[in-house]
Amino acid sequence: MTTQELHVVFGATGGAGSAVVRELVARGQRVRAVSRKAAPSASPLIEPYQADVFDAASARAAAAGATVVYNCTNAPYTDWPRLFPLLWRNVTAAAAAAEAKLVIADNLYMYGSSSAPLTESTPYRATGRKGATRIAMTEELLAAQQAGAVRVVIGRAADYYGPQVSLAFFGSNVFRSAQRGKRVLGFDQLDLPHSQAFIDDVARGLVTLGTSAAGDGQVWHLPHAPAITQREFIQLMFAEAGQQPKIGRLPAWVLRLAGLAVPIARELAEMAYQYSAPFVVDCAKFERAFGLSATPYRVGIRATLEWLRTSAAAAVTAH
Repeated sequence: MTTQELHVVFGATGGAGSAVVRELVARGQRVRAVSRKAAPSASPLIEPYQADVFDAASARAAAAGATVVYNCTNAPYTDWPRLFPLLWRNVTAAAAAAEAKLVIADNLYMYGSSSAPLTESTPYRATGRKGATRIAMTEELLAAQQAGAVRVVIGRAADYYGPQVSLAFFGSNVFRSAQRGKRVLGFDQLDLPHSQAFIDDVARGLVTLGTSAAGDGQVWHLPHAPAITQREFIQLMFAEAGQQPKIGRLPAWVLRLAGLAVPIARELAEMAYQYSAPFVVDCAKFERAFGLSATPYRVGIRATLEWLRTSAAAAVTAH
């Protein structure tokens, strides 16, 4: 692909979307970065674009002229069943109208609890609100692909961590705590293997799917480093920050109890099964097909802490 082709990223200011924009620019691609509040950019390759993706006409206008559309949108966690399918339908229709390829940034909720490593052929067994919503969204999307309405490829990943990732269990606030030597909480069972996805690997994977026809019409698990435990991950955070580890544990029952009164806690409690048993992502299919391997956890953690330091220094300079 050449820089004359247009890559449109919906959800461009979120964790996945901003990483996809960075990856596309690094590859010299022309990008339209779509968000509710368009952020200015110093790069001549980036066109900031403000749109309300809940409005179908606004989404279509944002995708006009696109070669590839990346759907990195998200919906309010407490209102997924009502709002998230609408977002996907509008972005899918926008990509179809532009005759563009559609790349989906997906997660793993549709699988539900599994005793074996998750592969692309793992059955969909989720029964909770968010898992069931993901199943319905996926089935609708693949039906559109099979009907010839739109070209689709789906990239899936576990919970993100990395630069510009805030809304995640190990988001920027948790890294900031480790950087300052404060206590970091793991969730439920700290000593079971648990896959996490470095956001730059997610972006590399999605852009690879967007710029290659080899994966079209399929589901792909994006690159993940071999699973380690939450405790090991947190210890690496403290080690890379040059701090002594202070590790606490949040039991699942506390979240369930809080969920009786706090909506967001109730939604988070639905996903507790990911932390009460081994949660391992198998990405061998992607690695064989595209030759990309994941960033080691230590390297990803180091990059995240460096981003925090750089951001903090830039904020001080700006004032």
